[in-house]
Order: sequence, then C-alpha cells, then structure tokens
Amino acid sequence: MSEILNDQPQRTEISSLGEFGLIDYLTKGITLANESTKLGVGDDAAVIDHNGFQTLVSVDLLVEGVHFDLTYTPLKHLGYKAAIVNFSDMAAMNAIPTQIVVGLAVSNRFSLEAIEEIYGGIKLACEKYKVDLVGGDTTSSLSGLMLSVTVMGKAKAADICYRKGASENDLLCVSGDLGGAYMGLLLLEREKAAFKANPDVQPDLQGFDYVLQRQLKPEARLDINEALQKAGIKPTSMIDISDGLASEIKHLCKASKLGCQIYEEKIPIDITTASVAEEFNMIPSIAALNGGEDYELLFTASIKEHNKIAAIPGVTIIGHMTASVGEEVMITPDNQYISLQAQGWDALRKKTAE
Repeated sequence: MSEILNDQPQRTEISSLGEFGLIDYLTKGITLANESTKLGVGDDAAVIDHNGFQTLVSVDLLVEGVHFDLTYTPLKHLGYKAAIVNFSDMAAMNAIPTQIVVGLAVSNRFSLEAIEEIYGGIKLACEKYKVDLVGGDTTSSLSGLMLSVTVMGKAKAADICYRKGASENDLLCVSGDLGGAYMGLLLLEREKAAFKANPDVQPDLQGFDYVLQRQLKPEARLDINEALQKAGIKPTSMIDISDGLASEIKHLCKASKLGCQIYEEKIPIDITTASVAEEFNMIPSIAALNGGEDYELLFTASIKEHNKIAAIPGVTIIGHMTASVGEEVMITPDNQYISLQAQGWDALRKKTAE
C-alpha cells in the first residue's frame, strides 16, 4: 500500500503533448499477441479477423466517485482492474479475450505521469492475459476521471455459455471464494474516514493483504474455463460475480426461468474475509451474498458432472436449480429457508438517506 502515499517524482502537463501526442506517447511500443489482430493502434479503426470464431464484445465504464475512489486506489491498480473486469465478462461467456480499446477522460489535475500509471496497469493486464490493446480515445473532463474499456473476444459457437441454459436439478457452482473484495473496500473506507478525521494517522492495513488485493487488483478466472474444458464440462449457464452472489444467482434463475436452493455452509469464504467480517460485526455469508466485485464465476452444470466438478480445485458446489420459478432460497445450517434478495451493487439505484 506504500504507493498510495508516494508522491510522483515529476509532473508533466498533458497540454504540453496535446491529444494526439498523448495517444502516441501512451501507445508507443505496443506489441500484438493475437493473430486475429490484423491492425491495431494507428488508424481510424482496428481490424480483427477471428476466422470462423464468434466475436464477443463487452464494455465497462468506470467513473470517479461512483466506481472508484482515488483517495485509496493507486492509478496503476485502477488501470489493471479496468482491464480485468472486462476480461471477466469474456470468461463469463466461456470466451477468450483478445483485444481491448480504451476511452479516457481526464481533468487538468492529472499529469502525464498519472495517465502513464493508468496505462501501465492496463498494459500489465494485457501482457498477463495475452490481450492486445488496439485503440481508444482520450478527451478532457470537467467532472473527474472516467475510464471506459471495450473488450472483444472469441469463442466457437458451440462453446459459448449464456445465462439462460440451466435446467432443473443442475448443480450451482462457484469458483474461488467470495466476500473478500467487499471486506477490502470496508477496510479502505474505514481508513479513509480515520485519515479525514486526523491527517496525521497512518493507514492501519497490516495483515489484510488478501482482502485488499481482492478489492484493488482482482483477476479474471479464465483458468476455471480452461479447467472445465479439460474436464470435458460445458456449463449450462454462467455469469461472473460483479454485483454479489445473490444478485448473480437471481440473474441466472430469471434467464433460465427456474428457482434454486443454495446452502449457506457451502459458500466458500476465506479465513481473512471471515475475520474482517467479524471485525465489522457482519455475518461472512452476507458479505459474500451482497458484496460484489469478486469477479469469480458462477455457473450451472448437469448433475451427471458432479464427480468431475468436485475434482476441480477452486470450484465449490453450493446448491442446485429447482423448478420453483422465482424462489431463490438459502438454507442455513439450522435448516432455515431464507429468500435471497438482490442487495448488491447497483450504480443507478436510488440511495436511501442515512
């Protein structure tokens, strides 16, 4: 977390380069990793040829003050995360991300070095996941930083997973563990409040690396897609967990016209996540259900695949789909049935007064 506190060694005004000079500066030295990229940066449009594969496209818009807080979000982490959340959308469709384009709006409070940090994070994510940065746009902003990333991916038509394909009795499964990103956010917000009350107070974040990483530097679970493919399993429906487990379960149920039952004790929660939840007087499963930004994969599969799924490291069977349309319930260890409510992140939902 030290980079949050470090000042930039120098400041170059973006106006000294101009829009096209900035684009040239940020995109110099880009190398292409995918044969499908016929033309990247440097013309009016990128040229992509997926040669028999279906092309998938998704976009995420990140707005300062809505999706991120620069008080505690390092710019390089922001760039990395902006790319990753798009790669995760491809993973949710059982597709491979291949190219991205980036739109950036900044005010004059940002220096060239600051923008370079953002692009440094984007490029790092692209290098790790072998995705090509093929274009984008930059402009000025009067209302803070805005970052838009559009991702393109490829998949064979037969391999694409939608939200609507589940059947009654299908297993409901999740990758990784849940709730950590939300606990990381609560910690950062707590330290921000402490700093505002007393600027001399240093952040107390020792021992919380795992949940902070889950919030600031998530990863896309393309490895789970690969593991399922190797096991010969195609999910019947799939979605990534960006808005909380409960919200995503309800999306799958609605699209597939089914209900579900999940078991609270089966929800995978890391020990650090559980510890932080207790510190905030929160039930860990509530953090998993409603927190969001875990970017794990939630999917359904035929009950015939039970043994294969159970053998895949990092995948947990948490329940099953039912014929009871509109009835999404969680069964507690003491056998209580609790209706799942979509209380996760919704940027456009009206906020109640505190």
